[in-house]
Amino acid sequence: MPDAFADLVGQDEAVDTLRRAAASAAALLRASAAGPAAAAEPDELDALAEAAAEPAAPGREPGAGMTHAWIFTGPPGSGRSVAARAFAAALQCVHGTGCGACPGCHTTLTGTHADVRLVVPEGLSIGVNEMRALVLRAASTPSGGRWQVVIVEDADRLTEAAGNALLKAIEEPPPRTVFLLCAPSTHPDDISVTIRSRCRVVPLRQPSAAAVAEVLVRRDGIAPDVAEWAAAAAQGHVGRARRLARDPEARQRRDAVLAVPRRLTGVGAAFDAASALIEAAEAEAAASVTEIDEAERAALQTALGAGGTGRGAAGAMRGAAGQLKDLEKRQKSRATRAQRDALDRALVDLAGFYRDALTMALRAPVAPVHTDTAALAGAGAQKWDAEGALRRLEAVLECRAAIEANVKPRIAVEAMMLALWKG
Repeated sequence: MPDAFADLVGQDEAVDTLRRAAASAAALLRASAAGPAAAAEPDELDALAEAAAEPAAPGREPGAGMTHAWIFTGPPGSGRSVAARAFAAALQCVHGTGCGACPGCHTTLTGTHADVRLVVPEGLSIGVNEMRALVLRAASTPSGGRWQVVIVEDADRLTEAAGNALLKAIEEPPPRTVFLLCAPSTHPDDISVTIRSRCRVVPLRQPSAAAVAEVLVRRDGIAPDVAEWAAAAAQGHVGRARRLARDPEARQRRDAVLAVPRRLTGVGAAFDAASALIEAAEAEAAASVTEIDEAERAALQTALGAGGTGRGAAGAMRGAAGQLKDLEKRQKSRATRAQRDALDRALVDLAGFYRDALTMALRAPVAPVHTDTAALAGAGAQKWDAEGALRRLEAVLECRAAIEANVKPRIAVEAMMLALWKG
């Protein structure tokens, strides 16, 4: 039988915690249907769930019952959003186990469940208006009689005002509403301390290359040797490993990035390499959003009466300029985010190359990230020694941090390329 948690790779401890929480949630619903729990206040949810759930097995962490707010943390590719969706499916499961086969599981995992709201930031941030509207809708009674679930991917992109709106909802939650937040960490830069203090944290770790390769073979039917290479090259990022294994263009972009160290022969070459990296990221981002943008614009124009011939159709289109301008603003923000994400993927590949050079210079007994450029990394290790490789690795990581801090990508990448050339 399929399982809602099947795609959560290498996270056995987290899956165990979430399964027990889902069982507590199901027990809570059964107790509520029986009557005694019907009058329980929202702030009694934890205690009631703990009492209703089956006792934890010896050695397991106590307090693994249900609560109304959760934070999933972990590095990129660890499966934060996958864990949140799987847990939402388990909460909607008619068996309370996340069976993966019942209507509650199926509709949640396919994104069509009426009581599961998903917030995926298309731009650089999640605004207060979007969050207020979501919180208002989430306060309604679940149509299916189980739980109203709100999933916020990339909760670290909440604006301060949006975070405050979410905090108020978490502080005074409706009886059957559960908030699932995804963030890189619980550091105050990623999630506010007040929100963190009201949530249960589920830490995820970077899955091993072997675990990623196994799921690529089992789920996607990828050849074992290709899966092993892609899993190592993606550094534990499941989605990126799948793209590398299945998309020739993704492999070509990676090859171009890993050719950068050979191209850095002078100042001019450094600036040329920076321009090539930026332009490649822009092209990749444009290809990923163009079709979506065109479909959104066509749908909005149709909704506003474009092509209509009846009375008032022309006037309606003249009055639609404001809505079209808002759409263009959202699409521009999404394109900017897509460009930065594409550039960050390139920087992660480049960091992996210099990591390989560093480990080779130190003669560390670890496998290289990029097996196909191991010889080039070895030559770099001999030329730069460990200190030089470390400086170059730090330059790439500093570039990522600068872009995250809203430094213009071109400026940050040019500074990085110069640092890589100088060493």
